[in-house]
Amino acid sequence: MDLVIAEKPIAGKRIAELLAGGKVKEENHHGAVFYSFEKDGRSMFVFPLKGHIKDVDFPKHFAPWLGTDLSKLTNAEVLYAEKEKGIISLLKSRAPDFKRVIFATDSDREGESIALEALVCLKETNKGIEIKRANFSAITAEEINQAFSELGELDYNFADSADARREIDLIWGAVLTRFLSLVSGQLGKEFLSAGRVQSPTLALIVDREKEILAFKAMAYWELQATFEKNKEKFLAFHKAGRFWEKEKAESAFAKKADYGTVMKVTKSEKTIAKPLPFNTTTFLRAATAIGFSAAGAMSVAETLYQRGLISYPRTDNTVFPPSINLRKILEQLMRVEPFYKIVEELLAKKSLVPSRGASATKDHPPIHPVDFPKEKLSEQEWKIYELVCRRFFAVLGDDALVENLSVDIDLAGEPYVARGQLYLKLGWKKFYPYSKASEVILPKLEQGDRVKLIELELLAKETKPPARYSQGTLIKTMAELGLGTKSTRHETIQKLYFRHYIHGAKAIEPNKIAFAVIDSLEKFDGVIVKPKMTSELEKEMDEIAAGKKGKKLVVDDSREMLLEALKELLKNKNEIGMALRMALRADSHKFPCTREGCKGMLVVRTGKTGKRFLGCTAYPACTNIFPLPQKGSISAMDKKCEHCGHPMIMVKNGRYSFKMCISPGCKSKEEWKARNEKKEQAK
Repeated sequence: MDLVIAEKPIAGKRIAELLAGGKVKEENHHGAVFYSFEKDGRSMFVFPLKGHIKDVDFPKHFAPWLGTDLSKLTNAEVLYAEKEKGIISLLKSRAPDFKRVIFATDSDREGESIALEALVCLKETNKGIEIKRANFSAITAEEINQAFSELGELDYNFADSADARREIDLIWGAVLTRFLSLVSGQLGKEFLSAGRVQSPTLALIVDREKEILAFKAMAYWELQATFEKNKEKFLAFHKAGRFWEKEKAESAFAKKADYGTVMKVTKSEKTIAKPLPFNTTTFLRAATAIGFSAAGAMSVAETLYQRGLISYPRTDNTVFPPSINLRKILEQLMRVEPFYKIVEELLAKKSLVPSRGASATKDHPPIHPVDFPKEKLSEQEWKIYELVCRRFFAVLGDDALVENLSVDIDLAGEPYVARGQLYLKLGWKKFYPYSKASEVILPKLEQGDRVKLIELELLAKETKPPARYSQGTLIKTMAELGLGTKSTRHETIQKLYFRHYIHGAKAIEPNKIAFAVIDSLEKFDGVIVKPKMTSELEKEMDEIAAGKKGKKLVVDDSREMLLEALKELLKNKNEIGMALRMALRADSHKFPCTREGCKGMLVVRTGKTGKRFLGCTAYPACTNIFPLPQKGSISAMDKKCEHCGHPMIMVKNGRYSFKMCISPGCKSKEEWKARNEKKEQAK
């Protein structure tokens, strides 16, 4: 008998059905589900895991935060503790029944690590079991059957690389998190977290905010003219662009005439190349641009992959391999009604030549559709599926062609220029509405034409500070700096939201505690928050995957780096603790106390049970308290409740946010509960 190990339940069921060519027998063993069927005269069992079945952890005597020597924790042994005990028990008990195990987990480092965890369990009761690997990039009949007909071997170097990352991230995260939380006194659920990738990423956000705060706007002026010819109005701007001296702008503005004269008309054509195929980074950037969080987009993409609708969403590749039948994929997508005409147009082309990026990796192809939905998708699933499909269409489309028009106009001796843009060929833009084909249509103008001046405006403007990061631009910057991996960057950003270091769905803003954490780490050990450290460790993990370095050596190197940083932090723990406590108080002060005559402030407190509430800083003289939602970041609002006059707060939990009154007896609470229940149901 053969045992097939899949990574997740949805993927496991689909793999079983594809191998069996139809329905399979489903069995449930104390919550662990597996599927059985006959194939080519062999009995086969498909057993889906739930991702990692073991957690990395320290020995139990390191569990207490108080009293643990952080230097010893840095060098502590890392254990692989059982997490999914029911699954592990079933693997061990059934292992002797099988002659061969075929691992069909995701074909990446994490999938190899998950496979190795299962293999260790199987070998406890069946040391001689034969081991094989099925590698695929999409859960479709063609790919699965091909993968199982060309079985390979487990890549232990790949697994070691993933496990090295898990161990290093545990060590760095545990040591830095405990240090910050202990010196600040911020324990319990609201502890201060830090990490090898998390802290440099947070530093990017904080440093950008410092640039914005330090930015000094500079005034400048522009001249905008509205002209008319044959009753068609159009805009032109002074050729000097920005005037940095008001006097010069006013001098040019004073020169007016009823008509301007066209001095020169210049036409040029420009090709707008079709976009590159989606890799993980560009996919997440595109998804966040249409309203998804990075973590939310990846979650939906993984579901679509497991259901066999798109290819594996974790890839660096931007080049389609010749083995992928692009025409066959298009033929499948003709069954999706909104795409019929698009696909028909693409299939009419003599040859399909996709755009090519610089990254031609050997792991997985670019993200692309592989099948049409056979059942209704949710709204969020459809948005991501459509995005992936339309990018695929754009990649196979033609380049767009625009005609740019530049018209020089003389107005009372001052030079103005009007610019137009007209699409001669829409090309890929027809298929990809996320990139608009903007046109500026000018009237027909020729040299020597007189154009009537309708209005001349002197526009006073100021330079703008650099833009805050969005989730999309932050992921792009992380990729450029080597922070994290394609599989983990969205998780890092989500963690920063969860730990209340940042807020803002579109433009990311750091809270005061983020400034304090980064300032302290930068001041007393800049290595922790610099991308160079973590990107170097990422390169070493790549060397593990390539078989050039051993896991233990890389993990030990990271321990030494952390110990050096920890020495500086411990030397300055009092100063760091004071700065963190001040920032926490600044973040938590929300309102003046509502009790008459009290001069205290209502701040977020955490009780003995771990639940948070608003309490007065004048305690014990004032015992005024208000309950709070237990999840999400909380910020004060300027307005008072229209029902009872108490302060209002804004609660943000991931992509969801809502306003509520702090008074527990206010009838607005019922409105909040109804909204919250609706949002929970929508998840």
